[in-house]
Amino acid sequence: MSQTTTLDVGLEGLDALAGVDALCLFVAEDDRPLPSTAGYVDWRLCGVLSRVLQGGFFTGVKDDWLLLPSDGKFSVPRIFVVGLGSRKRLDAAALGEALAGAAKVLSRAKVESVALEVPGGAGLSDPARAEAYQKQFLPAFKGARVSLFADKGLVGSLSSRKG
Repeated sequence: MSQTTTLDVGLEGLDALAGVDALCLFVAEDDRPLPSTAGYVDWRLCGVLSRVLQGGFFTGVKDDWLLLPSDGKFSVPRIFVVGLGSRKRLDAAALGEALAGAAKVLSRAKVESVALEVPGGAGLSDPARAEAYQKQFLPAFKGARVSLFADKGLVGSLSSRKG
C-alpha cells in the first residue's frame, strides 16, 4: 500500500511538493470559482484551468478527464483533472467512485507518486472523506507515495481510522 504524507492546502503546500510525478485535482461541474487546491493551481497557472472550463472542453461532469502540463509553474510535471459531477450531490458513494477511478487512471499512467486533495461536499463529513480515501483510493493506486492536501479535520479523521 502507498505511503501517505499530508500537506496544508494552499500555495505553501503546493510549493512543498518534491519528487511527485503528478497532481490530481477534482473539479465539480458547479465549482465556480474553483475551490481549494484547484483554485490555487489555477491561480498559479494564470487561469489556464478556468479558461478550459469556460471554453467547454472540460466541464467537470462525472467521468470527465483532463491532462495538463504544469509548464514549470510547479515541480510536478503533469496535472490530472477529474470531473466529479455536481458537488451539491456529492455523497460518500460518488466520492468513493471518483477516487477509485482516479487511482486506476493514475496507475495506468504509471504515476509512482501523486499529490491530491480528497474533495468535500455539503453532505460529506471528514470521517466519510477519510474512509473513501482509505478504502477506495489507496487499494486501487499502484504507486508508492501519496501527498495528501488536507485540513485539520481530515487529518484527524485519517489518524483515528488507522489500526
